[in-house]
Amino acid sequence: MHYSVLLKESVDLLNIKPDGIYIDGTFGRGGHSRFILDQLGEHGLLIAFDKDIEAISYAKETITDKRFIIIHDSFANLKKHLEQHNIQKIDGVLLDLGVSSPQIDTASRGFSFRYDSELDMRMDTSKGISCKEWLNTVKEEELSNILWHYGEERFSRKIAHNIVAQREKEPILTTTQLTKIIEDTVTFREKSQHPATRSFQAIRIVINNELGDLESVLEDIPDLLKVGGRAVIISFHSLEDRIVKTKFNQLSKPRELPKWVLVTDDVLNYKVIAKKIKASIAEIDENSRSRSAVLRALERVR
Repeated sequence: MHYSVLLKESVDLLNIKPDGIYIDGTFGRGGHSRFILDQLGEHGLLIAFDKDIEAISYAKETITDKRFIIIHDSFANLKKHLEQHNIQKIDGVLLDLGVSSPQIDTASRGFSFRYDSELDMRMDTSKGISCKEWLNTVKEEELSNILWHYGEERFSRKIAHNIVAQREKEPILTTTQLTKIIEDTVTFREKSQHPATRSFQAIRIVINNELGDLESVLEDIPDLLKVGGRAVIISFHSLEDRIVKTKFNQLSKPRELPKWVLVTDDVLNYKVIAKKIKASIAEIDENSRSRSAVLRALERVR
């Protein structure tokens, strides 16, 4: 069963105007989109994005609403698509970052170490390089750095070395092969966490350019918001959240100037309206994946 994390909290923070224009940057299975549509009036508009062609097909099959547009692309290209629709400003944007439950739970997608399948990990299977292609060509040092920076994996060097050593014997093509290498390498077991969790996360982030897409869209969102418009973002690990927090703070805080500068002409156009909102105990009990979710929101005030 698919759950939309922090559904009510995130959509409430959008402060929906009946005739507003809103963006759902990560359609998934449409939980957030449907909740937004429920609050839009006859002349409102919701534009949703998703990299995953299966999510796009699902949206077209299940939502027939003249107020709804679905686009097969990354939210990183949001601005370009708005221009194509002659839209200059929006009333709000919602991003629910990371991998979706259907992607994780579909064995053939290769996102999870819980299933034996080909290593793919692409959110958009229509383009790009698959995990198995990348993993069998990436240099050991680059792989080590990725596992360390994106997975915060303390055994990054050993894992990278053993992956390269194994692929010299035979190509690494399946989740089971990769998982076994990691299990044989990681000597310390974290409580309630599989030893492959961090490495699979790091590799997935790189295959899908997740942090690059996030940084890109955060450059565009502030100027696209109308006065009173809001950006609501749900993150699932510290790297994403740090990027969002840093950008929101840059926009909402005055410049740091020397102490002798007593007067500045800084006029702040944005304010943070939600900091580090977490899922309730009840939601976590119903959907354990919401445990790591962090919600932040920004409003354009002038």
